[in-house]
Amino acid sequence: MNDFHSEAIDHDRRRFFGTAAMTIAAAQFGLSRAAEAQAATTNPAAVPAAHASFGPLKQIDAGLLNIGYAEAGPSDGSAVILLHGWPYDIYSYVDVAPLLAQAGYRVIVPYLRGYGTTRFLSGDTFRNGQQSVLALDVIALMDALRIQKATIAGYDWGARTANVVAALWPERCKAMVSVSGYLIGSQELNKMPLPPKAELRWWYQYYFATERGQAGYEKYRHDFAKLIWQIASPKWDFDDVTFDRSAAAFDNPDHVAIVIHNYRWRLGLAKGEAQYDDLEKRLAAGPVITVPTITMEGDANGAPHPDSSLYAKKFSGKYAHRLITGGIGHNLPQEAPQAFAEAVIDADRDRLSDRTSPAR
Repeated sequence: MNDFHSEAIDHDRRRFFGTAAMTIAAAQFGLSRAAEAQAATTNPAAVPAAHASFGPLKQIDAGLLNIGYAEAGPSDGSAVILLHGWPYDIYSYVDVAPLLAQAGYRVIVPYLRGYGTTRFLSGDTFRNGQQSVLALDVIALMDALRIQKATIAGYDWGARTANVVAALWPERCKAMVSVSGYLIGSQELNKMPLPPKAELRWWYQYYFATERGQAGYEKYRHDFAKLIWQIASPKWDFDDVTFDRSAAAFDNPDHVAIVIHNYRWRLGLAKGEAQYDDLEKRLAAGPVITVPTITMEGDANGAPHPDSSLYAKKFSGKYAHRLITGGIGHNLPQEAPQAFAEAVIDADRDRLSDRTSPAR
């Protein structure tokens, strides 16, 4: 295994992408003229284009779902799949995708099950949120799009899903970027109590374990999500337009069922489906990830997350860790799109050990 490198990257001093590249990418993604002007005159690493947008979304049948997704870049480019978390959506990557597209990648940004325009093909399908199922959705999407191998990147639920794909199907994963590192878990492991301060950070998980919590999330899902955004990224000054654009994804008819099952399953309070038991058994063993990986962390992440020293040995291939400074919280790709895009490119192009620096 390569030595563990802690790479502290100040997102205000990114220089990998030039202003010209950002401007071209902005135009490709149909940004407003005001946004283009901002991208052209401001350091793109420090301030993303205001309220950028994807082009028309696409839909495709894949496995149990009809998946909604954004796509950018050349159709014959090396594939990158970007996975969002809870309670967020594909717009976490609205400023990352054009940077990767400009670099020549085919970028796929899907709504997870229970979000946005993704729908179940059958009303009879169990609304399952367990970790292996979300990863199978990614494999099904790759099959539907005829993508044999992709670099997979994510945070929160998306990071865990990327971890699972890389661990169980490494032949489908060229490289990985994972915010907060190794997040594969098990119901047995989650039975272990944490110190009180750590348990306090998981307050919503216990709330969701109750019927009152499910009803409360159903009724107040937008207010709930905004509170999580504020707690998880205490220094991110997002505006109402940015939040409301993502909050629309929570109006999906299956959203509450998927979220509640996901958190109850983790605690062993809800059953998964028997056909996935073998996959979950393999994941419960904590498999080592062999694909080239960059893990990342924001210096102001207010959400529960492990210390990077605890998971470094879970990556046996080429590996680096990057601390992104400047008040970056949980939604790292949206808060520091330049740093995230560069990590994807570096992981894909095997630049994991030539830009190390001591943590600061």
